[in-house]
Order: sequence, then structure tokens, then C-alpha cells
Amino acid sequence: MKTQGEIEAAICEAVSRFEQDYMGRGPKDIRAHLLGDLLVVRLRGVLTAAEQHLVKSLPAEKGRDLLKQVRTHLIETARPVIEAMVEKITGVKVVTMHHDISTRTGEKVVLFTLARSPDFREPKTK
Repeated sequence: MKTQGEIEAAICEAVSRFEQDYMGRGPKDIRAHLLGDLLVVRLRGVLTAAEQHLVKSLPAEKGRDLLKQVRTHLIETARPVIEAMVEKITGVKVVTMHHDISTRTGEKVVLFTLARSPDFREPKTK
């Protein structure tokens, strides 16, 4: 059985790999936080150079909306893959997944609601 930190680290690694494989770029920084039956994943630096240019070259609302629409479609298409990945690592079924991205800061947040809090062992003390 894994510790909470090991579960969070495995989630970071898997989500980072997913971003690289499916979105074409991995995050510059990623953190996962397991809070009871909630799993929050925060990614920084996920926008590609082309996406950053698109947002800057179009009127603010249009660029933001277009980028969010494309990113949402990509994530929704890959939802079964992402949920299966989280379920395998946590050992718990994913009930819901929510996501958003900031076109201004390049930060992305993914929130998973799990069927229950995952089981984990306490870390060994030295």
C-alpha cells in the first residue's frame, strides 16, 4: 500500500505524461493534493508557444474562448483515459472530473471527486 505522498507523486507523474503525450507539452510544474475524496491537480506552464501567440493575437475574449473550447474538447475526448489512470493509481472510482485553464497565467486545474477517500498507509518514521 502506498503513502498519501506516493499517491500524489504517482498522479503528478501520470498527468504530466498525459499532458506530454496528448497535449504536446508537459507542465513546467505540477502538484497533486489528496484531500479526503477530492484530488486536486494544479499544473503550471501548460500553454504551448502557438497557444500563447493565439491568445495574444486575437481580441482578448475571442482568443481566450477559442483556446478554452479546444482544450475542453481535447480533455473531454480523453476523459476515459484520464479517469482510468486516476482510478488505477488511487484504487478508487472517479465520480466526477472538472477542469479549467487560465489563458493569462498558463495554469490549469483538474479536480477529481472520488467515490471515497483512497486507502493509504502512514509514512514510516525514522
